[in-house]
This record gives sequence, structure tokens and C-alpha cells, in this order.
Amino acid sequence: MRTDIEERALRLAEYITEHRATVRAAAKQFGISKSTVHKDVTERLETLDGELYERVRALLDENKAERHIRGGMATKEKFTHIKGRA
Repeated sequence: MRTDIEERALRLAEYITEHRATVRAAAKQFGISKSTVHKDVTERLETLDGELYERVRALLDENKAERHIRGGMATKEKFTHIKGRA
């Protein structure tokens, strides 16, 4: 029988792959910390479901590679919005 933590890890992984979500988005959706999400999907999931782990790992690696682009776009949007109010 699986524990609650194992079930949570599987649910998180399924959510991340279905929605192509970031760790931050998954944490917000499940009401838990980013650290917990990261630990669940990078450490616990590997022993529970290797195939699902590989899919999540690939998506997390993709998100990590793109985060500087998303950050730059968010900063640009922020200052465009501020400039528009002035």
C-alpha cells in the first residue's frame, strides 16, 4: 500500500506532465512548498515510477533551460505596464 507522500508524488508528476507546469505552478495548485514538489518529483518519484520520472525530469530540464527567457519577458512586461501608467 502506498503512503500519502508517495501518492502525492505521483499526483504531482501527473499534474506537471499533463499541464506542462513548472514546479512553482504545481506547488501553488497543490498548496505546498516548491521544495516539497521538487523533492517529490526528483527523488521520491524515481523509485515509484521510472517512466513517469523520466518524463517529468525532461520537462523540468526544459523549464530550467527556458526560465531566463520567461524572467526577461516578465520584467519587460512589468516595465511596459509601469511606463504605460505614467
